[in-house]
Amino acid sequence: MSPTFGKCYDPSGAKYGIPTFPWRFAPSGYATRRQLRIRGLRPGGQPVTAQVMRRSRRRRGGVAVAYLYRIDLAKPVRPMTPAKRAALDKAMAARRTCPSCCTDAGYCIPISLGMCVTCAYPEEQRAA
Repeated sequence: MSPTFGKCYDPSGAKYGIPTFPWRFAPSGYATRRQLRIRGLRPGGQPVTAQVMRRSRRRRGGVAVAYLYRIDLAKPVRPMTPAKRAALDKAMAARRTCPSCCTDAGYCIPISLGMCVTCAYPEEQRAA
């Protein structure tokens, strides 16, 4: 067993407090939030049941952790209500509307520019 594998393997939870498995070695019956969402589920208030760990040079502690939830205790995702759909549509329309020319750009306006590309670079648009 490699040293990295051994540090991340704690199925009893003695070292980290919850069962810990190496990346991609979690037993069946567990899923991350994203995996639950793909299946149309949500954690539904259940506590974190286990975790998977792997070494990471990007993370401060040198370890990346993903929390796992039990699939059998997960609840279905709440359906989108008409009011929530309208609020999301309004928010997305605001992100697409250029404050300079007040038109719908057809894409989300970059925060770095603060306006649509046509308004940000008018010289290049005239040359094309």
